[in-house]
Amino acid sequence: MVWSDAPSHVCRGGDKRALTFCCPPVKPCPIMIALEEAGLTPQDYIEIKESFAKRTRLGEGQGTCFGSLVWCCKPSKPCPLRDMAMKRINMSTEEYMELKKKLSEELVGTSEPDTESVKALADAFNVTPEEAREALEDAANDLRTAMKILRMKSL
Repeated sequence: MVWSDAPSHVCRGGDKRALTFCCPPVKPCPIMIALEEAGLTPQDYIEIKESFAKRTRLGEGQGTCFGSLVWCCKPSKPCPLRDMAMKRINMSTEEYMELKKKLSEELVGTSEPDTESVKALADAFNVTPEEAREALEDAANDLRTAMKILRMKSL
């Protein structure tokens, strides 16, 4: 897969990079926390995604929940509407994920692991802060993946 360290969906504990897989913020859900972490207002988020949709093939997707692939979830989550739209426009999963990764970078950029996460991992797994930071960097700041990395190292 093009984006091998893609985060879990925000609603499943993924980090703010997963905003690329979220719907418009139309109801209270974990997206609000991710938007706050990313320093984005709901309006900023919508504008960035809509602008990206106009410039890329993620703007296609007639028949999806919100009429555009820009709002669709990760391919690991079954969705016949997304899959049919992708098939209709001859978009591969690789192209989809490549575009979603670029969208994520526009939404949140790339960032260093935050100090709180490093400390929490170091304490939870009884490793040095440097080891915790390295695990977070290897996991592209996805806390859940960093935990898996540290769990595997402890075996």
